[in-house]
Amino acid sequence: MNSKVVNESSIFYIDFCPNCSNILHLDEYLGEMRQKCQVCPYFSAIKNVMLASRSFYKLKEIDSVLGGKAAWENVDSIDVVCNSCNHGRAYFLQVQTRSADEPMTVFYKCCNCGHRWRE
Repeated sequence: MNSKVVNESSIFYIDFCPNCSNILHLDEYLGEMRQKCQVCPYFSAIKNVMLASRSFYKLKEIDSVLGGKAAWENVDSIDVVCNSCNHGRAYFLQVQTRSADEPMTVFYKCCNCGHRWRE
């Protein structure tokens, strides 16, 4: 079972697994190309095929877990000593990083040097 897909540069076929109906992916095994199901153990050898090029999707950049620079724009500050510059004031942000029955994690950012730490 296969479906014809027209791309700007070429025409190729998408095959589906006869056992579980998932898309078969190209796989190189011992120097041979084959189509392999990623769900069940089915595979099918491909004969007389030359792979012209491979392209990979560009991965998205990982944003800061705390929301990047925007998360620190409207936060309060508290009297706490920075370990880096010994300044006495820092911004703080509380985030629930563990289960609900555990205390919130407090993230600090020094008002003077920008050093970050957590408690």
